[in-house]
Amino acid sequence: MSDDKTEQGIDRRFVASGEDYEVRHFAERHDISIEQAERLIEQHGNGRTKLDEAAKALKV
Repeated sequence: MSDDKTEQGIDRRFVASGEDYEVRHFAERHDISIEQAERLIEQHGNGRTKLDEAAKALKV
């Protein structure tokens, strides 16, 4: 059975903190450690917009 294509892209708004590869990708994308990425997810939730802003603030 194929995936439901009507739902495609909806969960791109979130970082799946339970998936190591998603956390690793987020960390690499923002040039931060995996531990920093995990801490940001704990502090700000898994919404990608807020996490992107928080990761950028670490670089300032």
